[in-house]
Amino acid sequence: MQSPETAEEMLQLAADAAVSKGGEDLVALNVSEPLPLVDIFLLVTGNSERNVAAIADEIEDRLIEAGHKRVRREGRAEARWVLLDFGDLIVHVFHQEERVYYGLERLWKDCPVVPFELSESAAAADRD
Repeated sequence: MQSPETAEEMLQLAADAAVSKGGEDLVALNVSEPLPLVDIFLLVTGNSERNVAAIADEIEDRLIEAGHKRVRREGRAEARWVLLDFGDLIVHVFHQEERVYYGLERLWKDCPVVPFELSESAAAADRD
């Protein structure tokens, strides 16, 4: 298992990647207490199937480029809810409707939010 610092570094990379492709409403949850094999869930919303796929692809590319191994990817073909499993970090990229329907924030409401800041370039892309 990787260190929590590694999970937070992965979170930062994934968050910046998501925002660079138009990801919205990013929320990171510390799920290490109920799920001992996972540290963080990152939830991201895209506004169309094409956008969801682009966000997921960018996150995956950046994490792999940084040397992290993808354990599993699901949902890419439909691009309504893409799950990217990188071990200690699991990224959920949702279409708006699926995010509301499945309500993972509600299901994991007892888990603390993990704070993160977007890099300067990601924050600038978010404002554009």
